[in-house]
Amino acid sequence: MKEPRDCKSLGEIRSQIDQLDRSLITAIGCRQKYVHAAARFKRSEDQVHAHDRQRSMVAARRQWAESEGVDPDLIEALFRTMVDHFIRAELEVFAELSGREADNQTSTSPIDAADGGLSDGADFKGS
Repeated sequence: MKEPRDCKSLGEIRSQIDQLDRSLITAIGCRQKYVHAAARFKRSEDQVHAHDRQRSMVAARRQWAESEGVDPDLIEALFRTMVDHFIRAELEVFAELSGREADNQTSTSPIDAADGGLSDGADFKGS
């Protein structure tokens, strides 16, 4: 990547912006995979929403934006939009996984079903 001051034309600047945007989209796609994976560890829709996690995450992103000289209001709006979208998607994954878990519990022994499938010791903190 060239530094903005080293670009010699509007075309070069636009090319650099396109590369950055591609990287942002790749990173968002990677984030999406982690969000979907997090649904495996959650046992309720409240855990999917993770309101406390959302508040702390937005606050941290605002601080990161300030340290980078980026408008924190812009970053908050972007992350809130992205998180709202991902929560809707995660709720769909969660519902699908919950349906599978219910199907699996009906086919397990009463002892296995009694612990709700929680015997694997997984930590169920929100993402």
